[in-house]
Amino acid sequence: MQSVSLDGFFEGLDRDISWQLVDDELHRHLNEQFRTMGAFMFGHVTHELLAAYWPTADQDPDLSAELVEFAGIWREMPKFVFSRTLTQASWNTTVIHDVVPEQISELKVQLRGDIALSGANLASTFMRHGLIDEFQIRVHPVVLGQGRPLFESPDSRLSLRLEETRAFGNGVVLLRYSRDDAQTSLGYSNTS
Repeated sequence: MQSVSLDGFFEGLDRDISWQLVDDELHRHLNEQFRTMGAFMFGHVTHELLAAYWPTADQDPDLSAELVEFAGIWREMPKFVFSRTLTQASWNTTVIHDVVPEQISELKVQLRGDIALSGANLASTFMRHGLIDEFQIRVHPVVLGQGRPLFESPDSRLSLRLEETRAFGNGVVLLRYSRDDAQTSLGYSNTS
C-alpha cells in the first residue's frame, strides 16, 4: 500500500509527505483493510516515523475517531522493521536485518491475513525477489514535480492486472493491481 502524487512520487523533497490527502473517508477505508491484515512490514525510516507518533496518538482528545481506531490497530498489529542498524524495536515489532525470500515466504504462511508493506527501498527489494502479490496505490491529485519516485527499480518489470479502482471524495483514486504471472517478464529470479 502506497500513496503517490499524480506524477509518481511517494515523497517530495526532504521526505515531505504533507501533500497526502488523507481525510476521514479514506482513513475509514484504510482501517477496514488494516483490521484484517496479518502484519505490517516497514523500512527503518518509515518505522521510526510511525513509532514516534502512533503508540500514544489516541491520547489526543482532538483526534478523529478514525485516527483513534488506527492507533489501536497499529499498536496491536505484529510489525516487522527491516534494518541493518536497529537491534531492537518496541510496540510489537520484530527487527529483521535482511530480506531473505525464504524467510518472507515462511512469514506469509505463518501470519493470518495480508501483509502491508511500506517504504520505497523495501518495496524495490521485495519486487526484485518477486515477493509482492498485489499493489495498492492511492494516487493523490497533486503534482510535485520532483521527489522520490515510488518505482525506482530499473531491473524489475512486472505485468499487472487491474483488479479494482475506487475514487474517494477528496480526489484520491485507489488502483489495486495483482501480478499477471502469465504475462510477466521479469528481469530477476523468483516469483511467488
